[in-house]
Amino acid sequence: MTNSPEKCLVSACLVGLCTRYDGMCKPDNHCLQELKGKCWIPVCPEQLGGLATPRAPANLVGGDGHEVLAGRAAVIDANGLDVSAEFIRGAEQVLAIARAQNITLALLKSRSPSCGLGNPIGVTAALLLENAITCTLFG
Repeated sequence: MTNSPEKCLVSACLVGLCTRYDGMCKPDNHCLQELKGKCWIPVCPEQLGGLATPRAPANLVGGDGHEVLAGRAAVIDANGLDVSAEFIRGAEQVLAIARAQNITLALLKSRSPSCGLGNPIGVTAALLLENAITCTLFG
């Protein structure tokens, strides 16, 4: 019996897909090295949540991703629009993909209101961590 490669999710912009808010990509060589030998699925929570590319940049306001999920903070774009619902919907879609594929690892883009793990943590990263999915930061 052969062992199947480990499955993981990866922020689509890290693998060269032009999914960033500005329509660009941000391929990361360290991430690409980490993906070698793995079966990976690229995801963009913001697109999965229904936002266009390109789109206005957005920031977490009033808290981190955990607070957005709890309804105590918001994601506001540069035009002043509240895009929290789209960010939450995208995070839920990423979690659904992870569950459907039995994925327990996600390689995520740093400094992102969706995927970031720093201070503050992004909406998708928060939801994945709340559901026992290990998140690793790149870029």
